[in-house]
Amino acid sequence: MYHLYGSQGTGSAMVEIALEYCQAPYRCIEAAPWQASPGRDALERLNPLVQIPTLQLPDGSILTESAAILIHLGLQFADSGLLPTQASARAQVIRGLVYIAANCYSAIGILDYPGRWVSDADPALEARVREATGQRLHHAWELFARQFVPRPFLGGAAPGALDIQAAVVSRWGGARDALRHSQPDFVALLERIEHEPRVAPVLARHWPESR
Repeated sequence: MYHLYGSQGTGSAMVEIALEYCQAPYRCIEAAPWQASPGRDALERLNPLVQIPTLQLPDGSILTESAAILIHLGLQFADSGLLPTQASARAQVIRGLVYIAANCYSAIGILDYPGRWVSDADPALEARVREATGQRLHHAWELFARQFVPRPFLGGAAPGALDIQAAVVSRWGGARDALRHSQPDFVALLERIEHEPRVAPVLARHWPESR
C-alpha cells in the first residue's frame, strides 16, 4: 500500500488523483507542515524539508517532489494513462511536469512565505516580493499555455499527469484570473479537466467550497 502524506487543499491532491488513475491501494495521512500533529512528526522523519506531498512506496522507500512522484507512477503503472506510451509525446509531458514544478509550483512557496527569501523583511518588502513573484508566475503560465497545445488534452487524447498537475497548481496565485482574457481556451481546458470523472471527486474533497 502507498502512504500519501499531505493535507486538504494542497499539492497532495494531484498525487491522490494519480493514485486513483493507477487504481493502487493507498492511505492518506494528514501532515500539514504548518500544524503540529503525529502525521507532521512522521513526515519530518521521512522528508527533512517537511514538504507535501510525500509518498511512501509499498517497499517503504520515500518519494518526494510532485513531478517525480507523477512520473514514477506513470512509469510504474504504464496502463494508467498518466504518461503517453509514445516516446516523443511522453518526453513532452515530462518536460511540462518539470516546467510547472520549477516555474509555477515553486513560485507559490514564495507568495505564501516571502520572508523566507529575503533578509530583514518588513511588510513593504514582502509585498514587493509577492508582487514581483505573482507577475513572474503569471508570465510562466502564459508561456506554458502557448507552448503546450491540448490534443485535446495536454497529455493527448485523454487527461493524464500533466493535465492533473496543471489543474491543481493553476488554482493558486491568481493564475486563472490572469489568464482568463489572454488565454481563454487554456482556462476552459483547465475547467474541463476538473470535471473529469477521476479528477472531480478528489478536487471536491480538497476544495469543497468550489463544488
